[in-house]
Amino acid sequence: MALGLAAKKEIVAEVSEVASRALSVAVAEYRGMEVAELTALRVQAREQGVYLKVVRNTLAKRALSESKFADLESALTGPLIYGFSIDAPGGAARLFKDFGKKNDKLKVTALSIGSGLLGPEKLDAVASLPTRDEALAKLLATFKAPVGKFVQTINEVPGKFVRVLAAVKDTK
Repeated sequence: MALGLAAKKEIVAEVSEVASRALSVAVAEYRGMEVAELTALRVQAREQGVYLKVVRNTLAKRALSESKFADLESALTGPLIYGFSIDAPGGAARLFKDFGKKNDKLKVTALSIGSGLLGPEKLDAVASLPTRDEALAKLLATFKAPVGKFVQTINEVPGKFVRVLAAVKDTK
């Protein structure tokens, strides 16, 4: 079915708006996948806060040309599904990686976290990026560790004194 000019402009505006809010983009080729498999992928994406869209590559190029993901233009060939990570930078990559384990027809072709085009070999690195909550927990643990060690060291002085007194008492 042919799209009219108004529908094309609406799609470009929608994708452009999502790209402006997104933290990263993962692009995958879905050639050979059945509708039920794509539906399952969309359900998982919704649960994980990833925006999925199948768009014509020419429309995607127009939508991404003004965003931080403009570098993806050279990788947009073939039937592609675009995953925009809204909540966590590794969300779309993690989704495609996990889904690709069960379905070998989904092949990641390009990734971008706003700092240049990344190839499919970087999928594991991008997918392992922590979510916001995980990053905050790691930061808190980093701040808490020196204080905990200091308190443990200070507490060791009276503890050692008590152990020496107990040893003296046992000997007498």
